[in-house]
Amino acid sequence: MINKTKDALNTIAFQGSLGAYSHISCLSAFPDMEVLPCHSFEDVFVAVEKGKARLAMLPIENSVAGRVADIHILLPKYRLYAVGEHFQRIEHNLLAPKGATLETIKTVRSHVQALSQCSDVIRNLRIEPLSFADTARAAEKIAKDDDITKAAIASKLAGEIYGLTSLKENIENSENNTTRFLVMSKEKTIPSIGSCPVVTSMIFRVKNIPAALYKVLGGFATNGINLTKLESYIVGGDFVAAQFYADAEGHPEERSLQLALEELGFFSHEVTILGTYPAHQYRLERRIEKL
Repeated sequence: MINKTKDALNTIAFQGSLGAYSHISCLSAFPDMEVLPCHSFEDVFVAVEKGKARLAMLPIENSVAGRVADIHILLPKYRLYAVGEHFQRIEHNLLAPKGATLETIKTVRSHVQALSQCSDVIRNLRIEPLSFADTARAAEKIAKDDDITKAAIASKLAGEIYGLTSLKENIENSENNTTRFLVMSKEKTIPSIGSCPVVTSMIFRVKNIPAALYKVLGGFATNGINLTKLESYIVGGDFVAAQFYADAEGHPEERSLQLALEELGFFSHEVTILGTYPAHQYRLERRIEKL
């Protein structure tokens, strides 16, 4: 079910409950916009498509857990455009009702990926992990249960919203646990060429012929286009040919990317350009660090 908001043009939709990391990303990237929590990822797409919200904040991949499979399946189904990207540092907290201590906690609930990302602390504290729909809803349930033997792994914001105490902060195994989000809209907007570094995202399916993917990649290589992401996945139960999601550095009006896309089109079908948008500052800073 999709919630209603007063000002759809100033609303950004996300999947999950208040306090979810997608909610935090919305507040970080668009602090002046209203937020619209949605039950499922598909509800987020529908909210934007039907005008309930102007933008969608959708997680595309995590530096520890990898791609978000549901999003890749939904991207071809709904005609939304990528108009931005956001990188959100994930900082997990061990949340519990007031009065609880590390010694009283026996079980901890959270999304399965969050439990995996905090496995070291869970093991060291010898508490039983229990999977839940998402991190924020786990925090909400723990607050309702009000049992000092139960805890949740979620954001600091979720703890504040649901009145929980943080027994331990930054409990994730990896210090660089970061999720990349795509900001999507029903309206296509493309930065003018040369105005800023940009990323062009696309999905495509190569033809079922020998070396098709090799030839597609050759088109990007010979034209000097850097692919920052290339991932394959099966859709529709068809094992004959895989669908690919790719991010390329470059503007579609640049001759080099135009030539690479022509090569892509020759050896592929169902090529869809999801959008061209400004590269996030996090991406640019990480590139400088690696030079």
